[in-house]
Amino acid sequence: PTDEDSGSCGNVVYDFWWGMELYPKIGPLNLKQFTNCRFGMMAWAILPIIFACHQYQRDGFLADSVAVCVALMCIYNFKFFVWETGYFNSMDIQHDRAGYYICWGCLVWVPAVYASPALYIASVQPPVNLGPQAAAAIFALGCLSIWINYDSDRQRQEFRASGGKKKVWGKKPVIVEAEYKVAKDGKTVTKKSILLASGWWAIARHFHYLPEISASFFWTSPALFGKLPPYLYVIFLTVLLIDRSMRDDTRCSLKYGKHWKKYCELVPYKIVPGIF
Repeated sequence: PTDEDSGSCGNVVYDFWWGMELYPKIGPLNLKQFTNCRFGMMAWAILPIIFACHQYQRDGFLADSVAVCVALMCIYNFKFFVWETGYFNSMDIQHDRAGYYICWGCLVWVPAVYASPALYIASVQPPVNLGPQAAAAIFALGCLSIWINYDSDRQRQEFRASGGKKKVWGKKPVIVEAEYKVAKDGKTVTKKSILLASGWWAIARHFHYLPEISASFFWTSPALFGKLPPYLYVIFLTVLLIDRSMRDDTRCSLKYGKHWKKYCELVPYKIVPGIF
């Protein structure tokens, strides 16, 4: 094993599906980083550009619907690689083991499904013509969603790095100081953590999921609304992030106990304020 979070649950099928190690390595190669970032996300970054080139070669011009979709995906993926170190603090990396579930998802599902809106939009004949006003509006709203997603992650990351001392939106942040217990060398050790309840994180406990879903909607909307298939990724992402927010809440409730209850009183909603 390459880390302490490893081992079998006793069920061969479950071990294969969920994984037995959190950070498996082959020599210096981190398999989880390779499958998630170097293969899955890079494939998603490249494929939409290939689809746009196909549409341009076929029709002799680049349709504004294709340009908006592909540009937003490229901006999102650029944001991801700029923020890659922050991704290492996500649930995928920190808590989900590297089994068939996550490896197949990153090697197959991500390139096939995440890039599918661009494939659909580039395949339509004749290509959808949005017009300059609609194209500009969709692009602007998509960029805003991506920026909010990035800024909310950045805000929490900088807050943690400063030990809770960094101001949030120019004000002293509202903090919940939490304690949790871990087993180490046969002993129970108490550790401390800080939970942010200011800025974007005063809106919802998993607020960054909301602009991520809206960004996926905006880069899919150039397909218009006549058919369901191009919206497969939006639907999948919505279900995935709702499930992830509930799993993360359960995990944090077990980890922090009364401190998590206090945090939930300050920030009562998971993703959408007033609704969920």
